Amino acid sequence: MKSNIINWGIIGAGKIATKFATDLNTVTNSNLYAIASRNLEKAKLFRKEFNADIAYGSYEDLVKDANIDAIYIATPHSFHKAHTILGLNHNKAVLCEKPFAMHLQEVEEMIQLSKEKNTLLMEALWTLFLPHYQYVLELIKNKHFGEVLLLEADFGFHPTYNETSRVFDKSVGGGSLLDIGIYPVFAALSTLGQPESIEATAEFFSSGADSKCDITFHYNSAKANLKSTLLAETNTEAIFHCENGIIKINGRFHEPSSVTLMDNNGHSELKTFNNKTIGYSYEIEHFNQLIRKGKTESDLMTFEKSKQLIRTLDAIRALISLNYF
Repeated sequence: MKSNIINWGIIGAGKIATKFATDLNTVTNSNLYAIASRNLEKAKLFRKEFNADIAYGSYEDLVKDANIDAIYIATPHSFHKAHTILGLNHNKAVLCEKPFAMHLQEVEEMIQLSKEKNTLLMEALWTLFLPHYQYVLELIKNKHFGEVLLLEADFGFHPTYNETSRVFDKSVGGGSLLDIGIYPVFAALSTLGQPESIEATAEFFSSGADSKCDITFHYNSAKANLKSTLLAETNTEAIFHCENGIIKINGRFHEPSSVTLMDNNGHSELKTFNNKTIGYSYEIEHFNQLIRKGKTESDLMTFEKSKQLIRTLDAIRALISLNYF
């Protein structure tokens, strides 16, 4: 970094990259410097739409660019490890979209290389950085309504089935669990911690990808009922039933939303947040600050949190007999 401005490169030019680039252009002292796609024409269109400096037709060319400070990886799940390693090997700070990788071993290899290179790496689980989610974490930490007894969290939408689509392609990590089930699982881990035991059942598409997954986390004095589905639209809420009231993150809970508080006497309050972006700006600002401070690991989305998350997803996959390779 040669100035206070962070020059970003994006690997992958799909839907998630589009959202990220939209918000990147709202963050002070951030610059979308380069976009890379295997399809150069697609990269050129992306560059034009978001006013990037350079379009590359290969990821290798992007990571070799000495002007780039940070790389955002927006490729399908199964490529996260390879593209993270590509960036780290060229000493670029890497923000890799969730899920961090396909399984724990891959995540551990990525973290190990980050440490060897002394180069910043973070999983881009944007929900953690959103104001409404930080607000709820504080409420639960401070026992606003006492202990949490039950969490109900779901995420469901109903895309048209197409075996050529990334969402339904098991070989690239498609299916409900890694794509959207990760959010209810993260909601439980970030509020209730590691469960004592896990139950899980699933249904599958003909492609072998999971169409829905129902998960129960059992704790000593609490339970979490978690659901993901590609078969139906759901409320996509996170509802924390506590001793003295309910904390509900209204749909869709994983993105900028509102929070409803209701005590046991029926008194209700709606808490809203003044979100002016899609929501990716918060993790971008956090990551930029990490770079400016010379950090190699986030103090919010730590390596340990990423390992806990993928370890839990691995355990769920074992219970439903889901193997990607």
